Formats: sequence, structure tokens, C-alpha cells
Amino acid sequence: MSRKLLETEGPKWVAQGIITPQQREQLLALYPEEERVVGLLPLLGSLLLGLSALSVVAANWQGLPEWLRLLLLLGSMGGAYAGGEYFLRRRNEALGMGLVGLGLVLFGCGIILTSQLYQLIGYDATGLLAWVLAGTVLTYLYRSRTLFILTACIGGIVQGYSTGQLGSFSYFTAALTVWGLGYYWWRRPDGLLGLVLASSLLWQAGLLIGHLHAKITWFFIPAMLTYALGDWQPDRPAARGLQTPPLAAAFLFTLGLALYGEADTYAGMLRPPFLAYIGALLLVLAISLAGKYRRGRLGSATDWLLLLPGFYLHGGLALAVATLVVLYAYSGSVLWRAHQENNADRVTLGTVLFILTTMVAYFKLTWAFMDKSLFFLLGGALLLGLSWFLRRRNARALSAKQPQP
Repeated sequence: MSRKLLETEGPKWVAQGIITPQQREQLLALYPEEERVVGLLPLLGSLLLGLSALSVVAANWQGLPEWLRLLLLLGSMGGAYAGGEYFLRRRNEALGMGLVGLGLVLFGCGIILTSQLYQLIGYDATGLLAWVLAGTVLTYLYRSRTLFILTACIGGIVQGYSTGQLGSFSYFTAALTVWGLGYYWWRRPDGLLGLVLASSLLWQAGLLIGHLHAKITWFFIPAMLTYALGDWQPDRPAARGLQTPPLAAAFLFTLGLALYGEADTYAGMLRPPFLAYIGALLLVLAISLAGKYRRGRLGSATDWLLLLPGFYLHGGLALAVATLVVLYAYSGSVLWRAHQENNADRVTLGTVLFILTTMVAYFKLTWAFMDKSLFFLLGGALLLGLSWFLRRRNARALSAKQPQP
């Protein structure tokens, strides 16, 4: 809950008799308006001072003697960590963790600048791996969401540099992300951290597929393994955070297949060896279904509709239509589950997916033979009408499920 929510919704709650005016005032007192702003001022001031100092040093870096460069790097990093500890001991967590995060960033900058100084970074990524390891250790040490997110971003940057510039995939960085950050998330489940962790894993999986020059559809094996991990997580909100990026990637891929799968040459670029790919996909599906069964979530098995390997079929209009049917089935299942759970946010998501699928279907099936002005006119009217109908239907369905006073 936030003060903004209390200020906007509080009068309605009072009018409906949910809370009394006195209770509303007591709740508002728990969220002082100026507290957040005051807490941000020292952090913003420290960042501005740090950026000012860094700009001065960067402008004169080449002219500084070697010993002074190293002293500045060590001093700034040590000062950031010391400042972070100082404010954390005084229970100023926002500023304290901000400075610790700054120290981690300065540690990486020090590695890069020192490696450039001795001409090492173009040949060896060991220093950058130490940066990822340091971030993982600090995340466990401080148990900080900020450091978790920062470390996940650092891991993605290091992996991108390793594959793009050094021509090698860092399995050490991938292992730290999977086992280090993954275990941390499992023991301290969190929706936002699950979203960040899955995004980092998918980014590194994509880099691995590109590095191995494999068919891009192999990407969905590690992606859906990430999804399956969420099926075993007892905390449902945290699991949804972890499963969102794999599902988003699968939906966008299927959407692309509906748009471009008509060309058999495009579909042919997606076909890995049949037995190997289907076997791996079925294994991951079994892991996912076992987790769903254990946690009582078998209703979400419809998510796997997006992983139907339609690209093994011959390209053509039939493939495009079949893919659109899958997209409609998936968006319909999202709407159905949202009604079952009485979840307004998921109703909105299902509505958006349904409308997006309709837009793609309309574009795919009518663009080639309909006059373009009529195409846009009818398409706009169709989407507006469909949006109004779905929103009205969903609002009625959700209101009917509300308990009667």
C-alpha cells in the first residue's frame, strides 16, 4: 500500500463504510509524504558529487601517473563501501545500499581501467568474471534486491562482452547466474527478482545459441526450463515473475511465425533435428507438469500451447492459420483462468493478447486483397468494437464473482 493509493481510494472506502475517517487518518500517518523525498536527497546528492568527481578524473585520466590512477580507483571504491556501511549501521538502508552498489560499479570500472592500463582486457575476461562473482557474494552478504538486480545486469554485460568481443561463451558467468542468483531467488522468492533473473537467463541463453550457431528454436529449451522452475516454486507471485519472460518470448515467437511462417524458407530456418528437439522439449514439459501437479496448478498447463512446434509443418497459409488458432486458444485460456481466479490484471492481459492476435489475423488474412483505406477503416472499427465488448464482458464477469454484502 502507498500514500497515493490511500489519498485516491481512501474517501471511497470511507463512503462505503469499509474504514472510518479516523482509520483513514491513522493509515495516512503511517506513510509520511515527505519521507521518500527526504530519503532520496542524500542519495541524489552523493550520485551528483560522484559523477562530478568521475568527470574530472576522466578528463585528466591519461595525464595522471600510474600510481595515482590506481590510488584513485582503490580510494573511490573503498570510500563507497565504507560510506555504505556507515549509513547501513544508522538504518539508512536506501542510501547505504546505494553506496554499496556504487562500490560494486566502481569495482568493475577499476577492473576495466586497470586491464586497459596493462592491455589485458582484450585477451582475458578473468577480471570481469571476478566482477560477477563479487556481485553475487555481496548479494548474499547484504541480502539486497538492489545488488541482486545490479549483479544480474553485470552478468548480462559480461556475457555479452565475452561472446561479442572475445568470441567465447562464459559458462562461469552463466553458472553464477543460474546457481548463485537462482538459489538466492529460490530461498527468498520475489516477483520482481524473478522477472530480472529470468530476463538475465534468457539473454544469456540467446547468446549461447548464437555462439553455437544453432537453430534459434533451441533457445526455448533453456527458456522453458526457467519456466518449469517457476512451476516448482511454492510462492505463486514470485513464480509468475520468473515465468513471464519465457512466456513473453514464446508468444512473440509464435506471433512472428503467424506473420512470416507462410514462407517455407523462413520455417526451414527454425527446424532443428526432430527427435533431439522434441525429446528435449518433452522432457522439459514433463518437469513442468510435475511441478504444476505438485503445486496444484495444472490449469496453467495451457501455457504450453505456445510451444507447439508448428514450424515442422510445411510453410503456407495453412501454417499461418494454424498458428493463429494456437494464439487464440492461448489468449482464451488466459481469459478463462483469469475469470476462475477473479484476477482483474490477468483479465486485462488476456484481453490485450486476444486483441493483438485479432489484429495480426486481420492483417495477415486481408492485407493482400482489400483496399488499403478500407483495410484501416474496418480494422480500426473491429479492434475498437472488440475492445469495448471484451472489457464490458470481463467487467460483468468479475462483478458477478464479487461476494454479495
